[in-house]
Amino acid sequence: MLQTKVHDGVAEVLLDSPPVNGITDSMLAALMAALQQAGDDPEVRAIVLGSALPGRFCAGLDLRQYRRRKPSEVHGIISKLYCRLHELQGGLPKPVIAAVAGSARGGGMSIAITCDMIVAADDATFGYPEMDVGLLPAIHYHHLHRIVGRYRAFDLLFTGRVFSAHEAMALGLVSRVAPAEQVLDKARELARVFAAKSPELMRLGKAAFVRAADNGYRQGAGAAVDLICTVFGTADGAEGLTAFDEKRKPKWGVV
Repeated sequence: MLQTKVHDGVAEVLLDSPPVNGITDSMLAALMAALQQAGDDPEVRAIVLGSALPGRFCAGLDLRQYRRRKPSEVHGIISKLYCRLHELQGGLPKPVIAAVAGSARGGGMSIAITCDMIVAADDATFGYPEMDVGLLPAIHYHHLHRIVGRYRAFDLLFTGRVFSAHEAMALGLVSRVAPAEQVLDKARELARVFAAKSPELMRLGKAAFVRAADNGYRQGAGAAVDLICTVFGTADGAEGLTAFDEKRKPKWGVV
């Protein structure tokens, strides 16, 4: 489910849940535990979060696991993804760098944005396809327009189109782009730069930065969790998830 190692003051956490690193309760719990362990380890000065699967960073929620659940049952996993993971990452006294290779979609985008930096492979692709499968990219309504502007955010969130690492870089969604075969090395290189700095100054500086950049995220995240749970209770939400599972186009408006 995860691969972890520590070397030269850098903890490396790689998602390893074939075939697409779909987010499940157990995978998210393991990820949060690994990040917390790295955060508590005095030998760790920086963290790299990536994927062990070629061509995949994270496809988002494992929809087959959640589509039959009641909205109240979905609340827990969405709250962990939107709220608790963000709070955990923001509270870590050391930087976390996402190394995104391959595809990042939906909840995979949510995991990546909790990190302090995103290094993307030049062949990485991004997208918010939730609306096409009966969901909504609710948390991204809160923050994306602040990064890329209102109209470009609407484009990405409501068309669901796939966009490249270079477009993501131009929009300000990723920090750096590297050749695909070098993306983990580039993230490790950055992590070593941070690891060489004063851990006390890094702790104080990151805490101050997170406070300044919050922009009411916690309040917005709570509303986003409620919105997702509402969507799970709608007829079109159920139809979209069923169509995804059956590999067909959804028939919107079916009761």
